[in-house]
Amino acid sequence: MPSDIEIAQAAKMRRIATVAQEKLGIPDESLEPYGHYKAKLSLEYLASLQGRPDGKLILVTAISPTPAGEGKTTTTVGLGDALNYIGKKAVICVREPSLGPVFGMKGGAAGGGHAQVVPMEDINLHFTGDFGAIQLANNLLAAMIDNHIHHGNELGIDVRRITWKRVLDMNDRALREVTAALGGPANGFPRQDGFDIVVASEVMAIFCLATSLEDLKTRLGNIVVGYTREQKPVTARDLQAHGAMTVLLKDALKPNLVQTLENNPAFIHGGPFANIAHGCNSVIATKAALKLADYVVTEAGFGADLGAEKFVDIKCRKSGLRPSATVIVATVRALKYHGGQDLKTLTQENLDALHKGLVNLERHVENVHKHYGLPCVVSINRFSSDTAAEVEMIRARMSAMGVPVVLATHWGDGGKGAAELARVVVDLCARPSAMQFVYDDADTLWDKIGKVARKIYRAAEVTADAKVRAQIRKLQEDGYGHYPICVAKTQYSFSTDPQLRAAPENHVVNVREVRLAAGAEFVVMICGDIMTMPGLPKVPSAVKIDVVDGKVVGLF
Repeated sequence: MPSDIEIAQAAKMRRIATVAQEKLGIPDESLEPYGHYKAKLSLEYLASLQGRPDGKLILVTAISPTPAGEGKTTTTVGLGDALNYIGKKAVICVREPSLGPVFGMKGGAAGGGHAQVVPMEDINLHFTGDFGAIQLANNLLAAMIDNHIHHGNELGIDVRRITWKRVLDMNDRALREVTAALGGPANGFPRQDGFDIVVASEVMAIFCLATSLEDLKTRLGNIVVGYTREQKPVTARDLQAHGAMTVLLKDALKPNLVQTLENNPAFIHGGPFANIAHGCNSVIATKAALKLADYVVTEAGFGADLGAEKFVDIKCRKSGLRPSATVIVATVRALKYHGGQDLKTLTQENLDALHKGLVNLERHVENVHKHYGLPCVVSINRFSSDTAAEVEMIRARMSAMGVPVVLATHWGDGGKGAAELARVVVDLCARPSAMQFVYDDADTLWDKIGKVARKIYRAAEVTADAKVRAQIRKLQEDGYGHYPICVAKTQYSFSTDPQLRAAPENHVVNVREVRLAAGAEFVVMICGDIMTMPGLPKVPSAVKIDVVDGKVVGLF
């Protein structure tokens, strides 16, 4: 059986200008090509689309991820192809992969099998340079902070209260905590510093929430980099850094257009993590797609408790976007893993484990229906080891909740393998829906984390030490209480313990750290042991990636 990269390398791609013109009516002069198969759309062209009506937005989310795999991105791509296969005009919008997971544990993130976006190697590696621009903009601000202090510190920045970190788009645990500016007076004032991964940075969040170049510049200027001794915030605007940061990002802000294996258009733009950031592709790409197609399929990272919650409570709240339907992705083997079955035996029928593991899917379905107010369908990625009895058990449990179940084979069959899913989604989109938020703007920051923890995670309580509680109170008093919250926690469980599978209840969510993202306009609540700079596993994916006879191998 060919690997994902072998399938991608055998693809018959069309020139992206042809795909853009024939599928979406985009004129050649509105494209900025990056070779034959990648292009950016000009911001002037996007502005010209404003009078057009919007298509229907479809959100793809999933159960809590497992080592057995679920296939959320694959389903997103397969559903987009399937909608085109049944005669609809559809586009997909997904995130750009981070090099951290590509060379770390997860590998590539461009779909899989016969439901992929291409050129796969480019997308998974440097692509159009967006992440490099975000990294440079972030680190320019960091350099300007230390330079300002070195040259007299006119703003009175307290070096003990600098909150802005440097970033790198790679998993490197050794950089989580560092000491900067060693080596004497010529190198500045030594201080404790640290690195986050690019996809957890505030610049990435701003990039994905900005609606225009001016909005981007305004948001960058609002970044709070630290505080004076009098506890007054110091912003990027105070340092006069936001203009230059915008210059570094002006080309990156233009959405990237590529294609699927079936030559259907796909926007891939932005890439915040969903376990430590808000986990959605850019607003600007999503809004552009809605003006160009009748159906837009997008994804939110990880399970519906993380990515989908932030999609609703942050992206939709800030942008006015409203999905018409939701797809929750699962596999039989992943559900059995949640029910306690050993990873090595997941191909064996085990109705008891499936019965226990189905509570994870039920919890996500309930959250999507009850707390997000969205209609949904469950898409099961079909494997040859799935038995009729296992599939029937899933159907019966979902039927009791009034939710349809569709078996999809897009991994092996491409768009036609998800045609039934596409028809169900079209039907859901035709029904009335009323998306709702988990909490209100007027709720306090503490109430917001409490509502997410109790409603979505089914926690018994939220805890935090006195220092963190004081920080939250200070942010509330300083006028940031109306901001939404962005919860950073493990993706593997509803709890903050990654070992707790299925659907744990009455657990405790501890808020370990709080960070203000004034430019992105949310407050990050870091819970449990989650790290904003991941580390590499014992055997990282990088050891398998190579170039053989001029071809990339081992990428996925």
